[in-house]
Amino acid sequence: MIDFRPIFLILGFLLTTLAVMMMVPAAVDIFADNPDWQVFAAAGGVTLFVGVSLSLTSRTGGAKLSVRQAFILTTLSWVVLTVFAALPFAFSQLELSFTDAFFEAMSGITTTGATVIVNLDTAPPGLLLWRSLLQWLGGIGIIVMALAVLPLLRVGGMQLFHMESSDQSDKALPRTAQIAAAIVVIYLALTVIWSGALWLAGLSGFDAIAHAMTTIATGGFSTHDASLSYYDSAVVEAITTVGMILGSLPFLLYLLALQGRVGVLFKDSQVQWFFKVLVVVILFVAGWLWLVNDVDPLNSIRLSSFNVVSIMTGTGYVTDGFDKWGTFAIPVFFFLMFIGGCAGSTTCGIKVFRFQILYAAAKTQFENLSQPHGVFIPYYNGKPISDEVMKSVLSFFFVFGMTFALLAIGLAFLGLDFLTSVSGAASAIANVGPGLGSVIGPEGNYLLLPSSAKWLLAIGMLLGRLELFTVMVLLTRAFWRA
Repeated sequence: MIDFRPIFLILGFLLTTLAVMMMVPAAVDIFADNPDWQVFAAAGGVTLFVGVSLSLTSRTGGAKLSVRQAFILTTLSWVVLTVFAALPFAFSQLELSFTDAFFEAMSGITTTGATVIVNLDTAPPGLLLWRSLLQWLGGIGIIVMALAVLPLLRVGGMQLFHMESSDQSDKALPRTAQIAAAIVVIYLALTVIWSGALWLAGLSGFDAIAHAMTTIATGGFSTHDASLSYYDSAVVEAITTVGMILGSLPFLLYLLALQGRVGVLFKDSQVQWFFKVLVVVILFVAGWLWLVNDVDPLNSIRLSSFNVVSIMTGTGYVTDGFDKWGTFAIPVFFFLMFIGGCAGSTTCGIKVFRFQILYAAAKTQFENLSQPHGVFIPYYNGKPISDEVMKSVLSFFFVFGMTFALLAIGLAFLGLDFLTSVSGAASAIANVGPGLGSVIGPEGNYLLLPSSAKWLLAIGMLLGRLELFTVMVLLTRAFWRA
């Protein structure tokens, strides 16, 4: 039998933290004389009561989590937190249905950025801040999970990034808890720095803080319907672009850099691949805009760099309807949705390191075919790739592709057109936000989709955010029999 007490204990702590965070938008609404502060206060009270109750009734005397308990906790925490995070949306003056409230909360916590809220420019300030806070919390949550939980669970090749390596030189700090605490401090510091930078660039203090949180978290929620095109500022876009890139790099390498090993960040092959892909795609899209769409060179670079970085990192900010840039842009941005950033960052998607491992495997296979008697070993970051990691990554690609196909077919079955179904499935499983087509395009909104489609997309967001296997293993009979 599985002991659920450690699970409920940690879940209670997480709910208590969420309840405390609800007081921030409540205070903002009080300051703005908006009656929605009562909604946040009530939702926070309910969440706090449940969280404290779970913690007090589930004390275990220091018992450690087993692997099976970690699987359950990871999925259950994201689902339960989403349910309670949806309460302010459901009972605010926007009067969202529970389906829409759950969709918005799931989109926030998974840092997807898809929204069902219209007229953001006139929405209550507390609610706007709550959306940003959810993405900010989801961003740091996925970093800690990617560094401390997924390597333990050996999900999708993440065991490559285990912090408690037997090689002492690879340790940033002696204990996992210290590493996690240090990364939280770095994450907070980056948010504060970007808030100040955006404020100096001309944003209001409120907008600067809200956008800094969703930039570093690569979430993409904005306080305006027009997203960052509302400001029409090259400086704001440049600051945001750098912030999205920083959020897409491994946070553990930031810690090593602060400890004096600055070269580690630039020598990491995953980081190098990430920048190479970004630069190549930005130049190709900018060239297309310049030569085919007659956009001047500087504006081509501006449009291309911001939107390419935003979509590849899964942030989802937009400054222009890239689906209207022509036949070349649509497939480019569609495939960009799947890439994502680096492991150990706030980004989603497949992640760059998995493409590196797939490339190494394909390269080794070609070498074996051309020289049957030779011995060739695939490498990642200068180290041989184990069979276990190779199997994990190849399995991830297969399950990712199958899940994407099933989501797209499911959306089509619900009556959505081909482009909306395919791009919606891609946007959900890669946690990007914007899709393609007339309904959920870069400048679109998910409000008009049927409720069944929103639930299906919410499931896709959860699967994508938790690396698929973490959730799917709970659906197997063998897991509960073990």
